Amino acid sequence: MHILKFSTAALLLAASASFAAPEQYKFYDHSSPELIDTDSALAIWRAQVDESMRMRIQKLYPVSKWGFISQVQGGFTSDKTCVVTARAVMVPLILRSRLEFKPYKSATAFASQAGATREQCRELAAARLKEAVLAIRSSLIAT
Repeated sequence: MHILKFSTAALLLAASASFAAPEQYKFYDHSSPELIDTDSALAIWRAQVDESMRMRIQKLYPVSKWGFISQVQGGFTSDKTCVVTARAVMVPLILRSRLEFKPYKSATAFASQAGATREQCRELAAARLKEAVLAIRSSLIAT
């Protein structure tokens, strides 16, 4: 009787796994919260890779072996100039759970804007992160 219950549970688990959402890359954001929040950074990553492109990338770089890190830093200088640097990095995954900071692919974008408001500085940061992510995406598909 216990074997039947166990078999049924295992079958249900296997069936539900086959219909589950596709695996996602592990992602870590190490950005200044004054410039961009983690949800916005993740949305930028996801917006740059459509479904067909994601499948091509996953064939070359399996989700079980790779992950991504983003980092946006900067702020205002004494003369009210917004200075931003954004970095997107592809790194190996260790034991399917931790990202190891040994960059395989990396892209960095810089910008500054004099007399910017706080909101304009945040928009500048998001634009530079998008630029860095596009550079990573291009390098992954070109190889």
